[in-house]
Amino acid sequence: QVQFVESGGGLVQPGGSLRLSCAASGGFFSLYDMGWYRQPPRKQRELVATITRAGTTDYADSVKGRFTISRDNAKKTVSLQMNSLKPEDTAVYYCNGRLALTTLATKDFWGQGTQVTVSS
Repeated sequence: QVQFVESGGGLVQPGGSLRLSCAASGGFFSLYDMGWYRQPPRKQRELVATITRAGTTDYADSVKGRFTISRDNAKKTVSLQMNSLKPEDTAVYYCNGRLALTTLATKDFWGQGTQVTVSS
């Protein structure tokens, strides 16, 4: 069974940058559609960005133009480059891998999360 481990979180000033990484172990990474989600304090988890097995990307409106998701199937990693960070980007960021079991059914796998705090 695949496992995901995030890294790269931390404290950054508004306007700064961070790069999150998610490393996969086990499983066949190239079969997974990957994504980054976040959970701000006292709010529900929300989608940030996704990248399909074919490399198609999509972003939440709130991060378009500032965040970039990428994947390296050979290294079994997915990354999130975050630029022009704002205090409202403060959240626990989670790596997600989605595996298609059938044409209708999928299964999600999650990392443990990494804290990103944007504050002066």
